[in-house]
Amino acid sequence: MTVNPIQQVAIVGGTHGNEFTGAYLVKKFEQFPNLIKRSSFETLTLLANPKAFALGRRYIDCDLNRCFNKEKLSNPNPTALEENLAQAIEKILRPEGNSNVDFIIDLHSTTANMELTIIPVDKSPFNMRLAAYLCSINPLVHVYSWQQTGQESPFLRSICQLGCTIEVGSIAQGVLNATLFEQTEKLIYTILDYLDAYNQGQTNEISSTLTLYQCVEMIDYPKNQTGELQAMIHPQLQFRDYQPLNHGAPMFLTFDGQTITYSGKATVYPVFINEAAYYEKGIAMCLTEKQLHGLGAA
Repeated sequence: MTVNPIQQVAIVGGTHGNEFTGAYLVKKFEQFPNLIKRSSFETLTLLANPKAFALGRRYIDCDLNRCFNKEKLSNPNPTALEENLAQAIEKILRPEGNSNVDFIIDLHSTTANMELTIIPVDKSPFNMRLAAYLCSINPLVHVYSWQQTGQESPFLRSICQLGCTIEVGSIAQGVLNATLFEQTEKLIYTILDYLDAYNQGQTNEISSTLTLYQCVEMIDYPKNQTGELQAMIHPQLQFRDYQPLNHGAPMFLTFDGQTITYSGKATVYPVFINEAAYYEKGIAMCLTEKQLHGLGAA
């Protein structure tokens, strides 16, 4: 599949109001626009949920990053603040159904030890080749995919066919970490430079495969019949995102000191381990398979 030249890129931060890295990077780019200026395309910035950001909250009424499916975007009478925001953002980035933005970078942070994680919009050759390039120049970069065949994405990044989420951590909600801030900023510049080089036919050669961590299962915390937690992430698993988890390895520690182990037979690689924002979603971790993904021509 041939991708037309990139004409407009959107950098979005503050989709979750208490994830300060992306929000303050957007503010920095608005103050110093030359940092994200490239010769072959225009770059716009967007603070997605300014009210939640002002209050230091993930959201006001509901999770904005779950409001971009067809049902919510087409709802003629949205009541939640974030559902209204999602429709407004779609009109900015994809007016009247015709993509105004060719590539989107949605900035997030996590309390899990995800280092620099790229979550592509999809597995199209262009997105995969970009992800492979980022991995080739920075050993801290991992590529994660939650997408299953036939599933509709509710995420902001799904507005555009090309693009990715950048997920960085571990970092507490509502704080800034200078190291992660600078690493994220550098990664953004690398993406912009790659897109600029692509437009000029100057992209670098990369390997023919990409290591991809494909989500296969979401695991909840052990709970009782009323939904109360009965265990926490085992100390031997905490902060071990992207590390192999084998049959019999500790997963949870109950409040009375009992260890709950992983009962699966296949080796998996947990990510988003103990993510603070996922407690409400019933997710203790995402189990992934480590795959080698072949790269097609962009």
